[in-house]
Amino acid sequence: MPQSFSSRLPLSRFEIDRDYLTRERENLFDELWADPATRLLPIFEGSALLSGPTSLALLPPNALPNTGLRVFLGRSTSTTSPEPVGTAIVAVLLEDAGHLAEAEWGNLRRLGNTLSDRDAGLFTEALAILNWHASHLFSPRTGEATIAEKGGWVRRDPVSGTEVFPRTDPAIIVGITDADDRLLLGSNALWESNRYSLLAGFVEPGESLEHAVVREIFEESGIRVVNPVYLGSQPWPFPASLMLGFSAQVDPDFAGVQQPDGVEILDLRWFSREELAASLHEIKLPGRTSIARAIVEQWYGGIIDDGQD
Repeated sequence: MPQSFSSRLPLSRFEIDRDYLTRERENLFDELWADPATRLLPIFEGSALLSGPTSLALLPPNALPNTGLRVFLGRSTSTTSPEPVGTAIVAVLLEDAGHLAEAEWGNLRRLGNTLSDRDAGLFTEALAILNWHASHLFSPRTGEATIAEKGGWVRRDPVSGTEVFPRTDPAIIVGITDADDRLLLGSNALWESNRYSLLAGFVEPGESLEHAVVREIFEESGIRVVNPVYLGSQPWPFPASLMLGFSAQVDPDFAGVQQPDGVEILDLRWFSREELAASLHEIKLPGRTSIARAIVEQWYGGIIDDGQD
């Protein structure tokens, strides 16, 4: 049976019950630290502590102090992980790696596709919520320093009492094909010159996802597209995006000339499947952790062996 598109998205996997009701407990972290079954996920400078090349290290509560920024991630539902089903897991942000400085730490971009379902979900959740905390340290109403509450899922303005909730930035990413079923790839100004990926962009206020597809593609390439079809979504916490995957076709009535915007996109290239395979020695494709890679490989018809992780 063909593999579903959603099953190809590494950071959309999860084996965690976020257990939102537990977040309401007033002394939640004291309770969790008093329970020896609780497990802690240390995060330092955007990396997670590892127990091996492809697995997260979860520590007992006596391994780290019950202080600083902590987020209750939920309870494990995995039947294949070392920790039993129902284990409470807390992300702990370390300001200093301390005695763990010489331990092995891992980056989600590099490891996302190699982690287990539970660990991929935990790392993605932890990084996304901690990145949100970092950008919401002060109240947008009064400028006062906000206070983390409700298991780390709310920040409160102590002056106005206003609660600030986590935010996610929706962004579309599109596999564009022409009448010959060639795929359009672009080179972004922020990447090395030989890296090519799909075109993408943020959804603007008051805009549907489908309109965002049409607008962003035209702005970045000068190409008009039609028939946006939703494929699936993947969180991308770098720092706070939700990538919404689409396919679309070049408008049959489009008579203009493709033109990279010169600001974000510096080059555009069309590839047939044969041309893409023949170009793998000269170009770099998006990494295997990204939804872009999943969309490219769905169009290609299988796994692309380009020697990348």
